Amino acid sequence: MKILSRALVALLICSASGALAAPAMQNVNARTGLTLNGKWHVIVDPYENGFYNYRRDAFDAVPQPTGGYFLDRKPADRSELIEYDFDSSPTLMVPGDWNSQDDKLFWYEGTVWYRTTFDFAPKAGARQFLHFGGANYQADVYLNGAKLGRHVGGFTPFEFEVTGKLKATGNSVVVKVDNARHADAVPTVNTDWWNYGGITRDVTLVETPALLIRNYRVQLGKGSTSRIEASVQLDGARARADVALEIPALRIKAHAASDADGVARFELPARGLKLWSPGAPQLYDVRISIAGSDAVADRIGFRSIAVRGTDILVNGQPAFLRGISLHEENPLRGGRAYSVDDARLLLGWAKELGCNFVRLAHYPHNEYMARVADEMGLMLWEEVPVYWTIQWQNPETLANATNQLTELIERDRNRASVIVWSVANETPVSEPRTKFLKALVDTARALDDTRLVSAAMEVHVDPADGNHRIVDDPFGAYTDLLSFNQYIGWYDGLPDKLKNIRWTFGYDKPVLISEFGADALQGKHGDRLTRFSEEYQEDLYRQTLAMLEKIPQWRGTTPWILTDFRSPRRPLPNIQDGWNRKGLIGENGVKKKAFFVLQDFYRSRR
Repeated sequence: MKILSRALVALLICSASGALAAPAMQNVNARTGLTLNGKWHVIVDPYENGFYNYRRDAFDAVPQPTGGYFLDRKPADRSELIEYDFDSSPTLMVPGDWNSQDDKLFWYEGTVWYRTTFDFAPKAGARQFLHFGGANYQADVYLNGAKLGRHVGGFTPFEFEVTGKLKATGNSVVVKVDNARHADAVPTVNTDWWNYGGITRDVTLVETPALLIRNYRVQLGKGSTSRIEASVQLDGARARADVALEIPALRIKAHAASDADGVARFELPARGLKLWSPGAPQLYDVRISIAGSDAVADRIGFRSIAVRGTDILVNGQPAFLRGISLHEENPLRGGRAYSVDDARLLLGWAKELGCNFVRLAHYPHNEYMARVADEMGLMLWEEVPVYWTIQWQNPETLANATNQLTELIERDRNRASVIVWSVANETPVSEPRTKFLKALVDTARALDDTRLVSAAMEVHVDPADGNHRIVDDPFGAYTDLLSFNQYIGWYDGLPDKLKNIRWTFGYDKPVLISEFGADALQGKHGDRLTRFSEEYQEDLYRQTLAMLEKIPQWRGTTPWILTDFRSPRRPLPNIQDGWNRKGLIGENGVKKKAFFVLQDFYRSRR
């Protein structure tokens, strides 16, 4: 299966939808801009009356004579009837999900219209972009009554250029956010996490010079620990420009001319470079500038990641990945995590656990997670929501998944903390599925050949021996790690079964156990065979770790999961109550007994 080009991806996603949101520029927080975070007025619209004669698959809408919601109108006089009013409608905070902000919207899936207003005086000769960190799942965006375009995918950034479309006062931004689930979507209709709807990440009006730095890649060259390679993509009218790259602490100041495609390339020796590692997360101030125009500052770490035989090498040295999985959810408030404070809370718990590695499941988390991980010295596995079974033979579904993966990689390619791009979780084996995932692997490697690529695969039971587990997924031929989820002792018998398990692997690669665990309600106690008790979970962790230590090529694990998280698949009264209880930390922030079992184990593996 061929890798889909970015242009073809855009065409397929929006074949019936018109304009696609532009690829987002990197490092928006380092730009001059106006934050549009705060209270936005909202209209809940389950029947989608904000459009007249609206089809679900249509992009452009024919407005009512007096205007759809996107026009944000007031009656011109008493003779005109308009049956909506954003100004008197309730408000929701942006960023944030609607489910945790309003009890009436807790279970809601469908359309909510968001509206904010702002004043802005553009600088002469400058360009402006309306940037969204993420909105789940489909966002149709309007400025001053005119449609800017659509973005599909709930977890990656997007933007629209609005140069020449702004007014000095009274600009209206209306966003139709729809989190309805669809069979051809990514993810599809069935998941094991809460479908938080809304504008869940920062919104910023960014102002740039006419010639700007759209994105850049500054990393060690593949296989090197002393050579920096960089590329800078420009956006603007001038075909060629002088681009400067500066790293003052390394006494690097280099120049390169952009080519006809607006790309400037660098290859530089890095004498005296201190490598980023979990034990010493060294970051360097990096400045990229265009002579007489744009400039962007970042903090970037440099490290190498590779596989040699059954070993994972960080900066050329074998490493054991002491990990944990987590969802993008703050359990203390039961809502989507979105801020730098949320990132510090969750990753701080991981550090306390003794982790050097975190799996960000099952979709791209917000950008603060990777930036805080850079600072804290935590390696990351980042993933796209190709989850369970999706439409493997649907070209538009593949285009959607490819676009989400591309947007994730382009956002986080300069984060030293990110060492694994994951393209899927628990996808049953079939030839169409393997071709689909292989196409994603090819995309990841084409965009970034310096990191590992993997997926959370499944385990098969030997039909002739119930204690024999086999990992020989044909997709494993294309990944750097042999990563898989296993729940022996929870979904598969009792924990005592673990001591009898033996493993066969179809590939001579590092083994990473991407999930194991058991549910436990924090504060519920019993003997070690009392389901949902802390003692059951504690015993399962002890026995699982003992089993895993018998695997010669075992090189790390990310147990499921750091904290309890909401899931509508978990209705057991007085135990789950809509929460997946596999967390090592309860929804109240209190650590369960298994937390300390894993903490002690990780301390022994330093």
